[in-house]
Amino acid sequence: LAKGIESRAMKCDVSDLGSIEALADFAYEEFGNVHILCNNAGVVHRDRVWEASLESWEWVIGVDLWGPIYGVKTFVPRMIASGEPGHVINTASTAGILTFPGICSYDVAKQGVVALSEVLLADARNAKVPILASVLCPGVVRTKIGISERNRPGNVQGGAFGTQGLTTATEAIDPEEVASQVLDAVRDGRFWIMTHERYVGLAQERAASMGNGGVPPVPSPI
Repeated sequence: LAKGIESRAMKCDVSDLGSIEALADFAYEEFGNVHILCNNAGVVHRDRVWEASLESWEWVIGVDLWGPIYGVKTFVPRMIASGEPGHVINTASTAGILTFPGICSYDVAKQGVVALSEVLLADARNAKVPILASVLCPGVVRTKIGISERNRPGNVQGGAFGTQGLTTATEAIDPEEVASQVLDAVRDGRFWIMTHERYVGLAQERAASMGNGGVPPVPSPI
């Protein structure tokens, strides 16, 4: 309020459709309409792909992929029905365009978020509805995602991703910098939001490997 901006908060479990629907009802009751939707919740933990438990897969994919799916399913029809322009920003990761070893469920979920975002934009354009989409693919950002385990329900077993190296990594940036890039992308109607340039080059190497049958690049440690 000090900056002349009104905000409202509501506790929401993004892996639960009913919770997302309640959030949508709350948002429309409070503000009358929604023009910008940010599907931003995320969790991560370490597991080799052949060792990850089904419970771990379900937890990470439930938050990281089903969350954006539920968000799109619940909010976008209302946004279209309003007849006003809207914009959806789905938070993926550099793991949405590259594969990082040791975080299999996160890689799979985030690559799904990229596909969800691309098809959302394509479907909106084909249907000629005023909905734009962007996908945010950040590198390391100084958040608490490295200690996602603190939010795990029940007694699900899995390796903690940890915080060491994340907040102090040479490429780590502050959330405010990411927010500024997202705002610029919304203003410009830009789809890809890449916060760290080095991953663009690696993504281009990955695309080249599709043509030559080579091995996709694996990002080096940060």
